[in-house]
Amino acid sequence: MSIDPRVALQSLVTALEEHLAAAASSRDDNDPAVEAAYLGIADAFEVYEEALYDAFGEVTPLEIYEDTDEDDSDDEDSDEGPDDEDSDYASDLVDAEVEH
Repeated sequence: MSIDPRVALQSLVTALEEHLAAAASSRDDNDPAVEAAYLGIADAFEVYEEALYDAFGEVTPLEIYEDTDEDDSDDEDSDEGPDDEDSDYASDLVDAEVEH
C-alpha cells in the first residue's frame, strides 16, 4: 500500500519545521533534539521520495547526505586545499542520480 505523496510531503515539511525549532532552541553542538530532528528529516524525505516515485514515476533532485566517521574524514580532508573542500561539499549537496 502506497502513501499519498501529499501526505508524505506534509510529513516532510513538518520534519523540517521540527528541525528548525530544535536548532533554534539548541544550547550546544551535540543537542540530541537536533540530532533526532535531523534523522526525522532523512526518514520523512525517504518516504516522500518513495511515494512520489510510486505515484508518478518521479524523484526529487535531492540526496540524503550520509554522515561519515569524523576520524576518517579528517584524514581525507588533510590532503585537500580549501578550494577542494568547498567544491566537494557543494557537489555532495547537489549530486543526485535520476533513474527511470
